[in-house]
Amino acid sequence: MAFQPELLEHLQTGETTVARTWGITRKDGVKLGFTDHDGDLAFEGFTFRAATGLTASAIEQGTGLSVDNAEAVGLLSDAAVTDADIEAGRLDGAEVVAWMVNWADTSQRSVVFRGSIGEIRRSGGAFIAELRGLAEALNSPRGRVYQRPCTAVLGDTSCRFDVAAAGYRTQVAIAQVEDQRVFEVGRLAEFESGWFARGQMRIVSGQAEGLGGLIKRDWVAEDGVRRIELWEEVRSEVAVGDRLQLTAGCDKRFSTCRFKFLNHLNFQGFPDIPGEDWVTSYPSQNSGNTGGSLR
Repeated sequence: MAFQPELLEHLQTGETTVARTWGITRKDGVKLGFTDHDGDLAFEGFTFRAATGLTASAIEQGTGLSVDNAEAVGLLSDAAVTDADIEAGRLDGAEVVAWMVNWADTSQRSVVFRGSIGEIRRSGGAFIAELRGLAEALNSPRGRVYQRPCTAVLGDTSCRFDVAAAGYRTQVAIAQVEDQRVFEVGRLAEFESGWFARGQMRIVSGQAEGLGGLIKRDWVAEDGVRRIELWEEVRSEVAVGDRLQLTAGCDKRFSTCRFKFLNHLNFQGFPDIPGEDWVTSYPSQNSGNTGGSLR
């Protein structure tokens, strides 16, 4: 672990004034700061609060490609991390940076850990968060897959489609909520039934602002009202009148990419790959035997 020269010089004096700080940046942009010092500290856009009761275990780090691991233990409180935040998933995948800092001169500091929050457990009014190092990303598969469906995610750098384009994204107020998973949203006559299936729903107002999920079904009921069903319930209170942002969905087929999104030049699948039946095809007397395709 390499320390900042000024901090290293301070550590070598033998009489130190150092503390540890942790900065958490949630995916919705909210920043939380914690420290084991007995007073608040501030730097890097964080205010590290001393009254939060956060502690961390020793960080296991290696020189190879193994994942750095640690755990952070803290109290659940309205001033820091609440039980509702964890239940709603607001801390899932949040970015974490840990510093060793000279609290007498916060310009003397070094990053000792950088990663993200993994699994979170709650017990006895406290939470225990698994901290995963940057090498965790190396566990994700990479490369192309030889298959008919598209391997891109709608709107990513491979797909290149602008999901914010007119006709593919809209906002609407909730008229009725069922089990925090099915939402009645009016009629939306300008969008055909199923337009948002496999798409994204995000809540943009109310207590659950910033949360959402993947859309399982999008259909027009017998009463003519549009309904949106998610794969998983929203883990926070959603009320009538809250507004939703709906983004069109893609079923990964070439025909959908071509006719729904006009984006077939960026299709990342192989629509002409032979099927399993083609592997067992053979010439027969009933066929033309012209030397062409056996299909």
